[in-house]
Amino acid sequence: MPPGGEGEGEGEGENGITVQSHPPATVRRDEDAPPHSTPPLPDVPPVASKDKKQNLEPVPNLPEGALVEILSRVPYRSLCRFKCVSKPWLALCSAPDIRKRSPQTLSGFFYYQGERLCFRNLSGRGPPLVDPSLPFLRRSYKNVHVEQFCDSLLLCSCWNSCLPSKRDYVVCNPATREWIVLPPLVFLGQDQEVSHNFPSSVYLGFEAAVPSRFLVFATPYNADRLPGQMAIYSSETGQWTYVQTKWASESLLDLNRRIRVFLNGTMHLTTRYNYNTMLTVDAEGKVWREIPMPSPKKSVIFCTGQSQGRLYAWQMDYRYGCQLYIWVLEDYGTGKWALKHTVNVLELFGRHCRKDGQYYEMFAFHPDCNVIFLTDVKEMTVSYDMDSQKVSVICTKGMKGMPYTPCFAELQSASH
Repeated sequence: MPPGGEGEGEGEGENGITVQSHPPATVRRDEDAPPHSTPPLPDVPPVASKDKKQNLEPVPNLPEGALVEILSRVPYRSLCRFKCVSKPWLALCSAPDIRKRSPQTLSGFFYYQGERLCFRNLSGRGPPLVDPSLPFLRRSYKNVHVEQFCDSLLLCSCWNSCLPSKRDYVVCNPATREWIVLPPLVFLGQDQEVSHNFPSSVYLGFEAAVPSRFLVFATPYNADRLPGQMAIYSSETGQWTYVQTKWASESLLDLNRRIRVFLNGTMHLTTRYNYNTMLTVDAEGKVWREIPMPSPKKSVIFCTGQSQGRLYAWQMDYRYGCQLYIWVLEDYGTGKWALKHTVNVLELFGRHCRKDGQYYEMFAFHPDCNVIFLTDVKEMTVSYDMDSQKVSVICTKGMKGMPYTPCFAELQSASH
């Protein structure tokens, strides 16, 4: 399946003290979610006469176990297409025990268009694979704001009053319509009212390789008054654990830029642009690292991402055309980076020179292959295969999206 296609098809749409002052997180499922058992297989229709065309259901004459095994190996996007065959196929391809085993890869991007959350399929065609309006949350909350995207899950702040003074942090899975309300987050020395009116900086961590767990890392809003504090929520315990950070300087952490990467059970956070250092912390808050970024120049701003189990950093240089530099972290211990690719962005967009005010940005890495995604912000978004050097147009508009990979494993919490 190619990394991209043409067409519009836009969808609308972490040692510390553990404190438990809230009931275990609850999981809610949309009442319309399909049952957990595989529905009966569709009946095999009679063979049609060669002289008469009939609208038949193309169900192979296979034992039930064999058909289930076959469908469990079909990518999710194909399952979505199979649903359109008939109602029996819709029920079959929607069965959770089939979808959980279906191999998943990057399927599309969440992005904001103004204040509206939208979703675009990677192929650029067809209706969105998930509903970006998140209706299962809006049945309980009047206001829903997505704070973080992380592969398959979304971290949202939700509230019902006119002002977001008593918000809940909610982690949801848009593919299964499950959601978990996190316990209140209050740092030592910070009263409840402050925690509501001045929300913390939160970072969601999830990996499809360990779908039974997700983490949320949080730092206080007034970090200057409450230095060195971090809270880590684990879905396995349903609690926040409050710890003291062990980075050399807490002021390094950039609370405004929400760039983060969760990889191999470790959260990677960015620092202020004039430090060029990456800060990391593991899931238990025991291992703290500071990793210098590839360039010693303090004015260079880096973005980070992950692909195929490795950490990448990239930077766009506008001084000499539009050169994109991509590095891969080869050694965590020494902080050694290796320059992996250099790309002339203007050539990707078919232009020999950059117009005044024209802006280009790489916004994502494909999680499973050497493909990157770029946009000119206004007129075009493309994918670029660095192995084959093939460019594919995703859509004829500027789009800076967050990668989304479906996951159908059940969200786990202390209430299970």
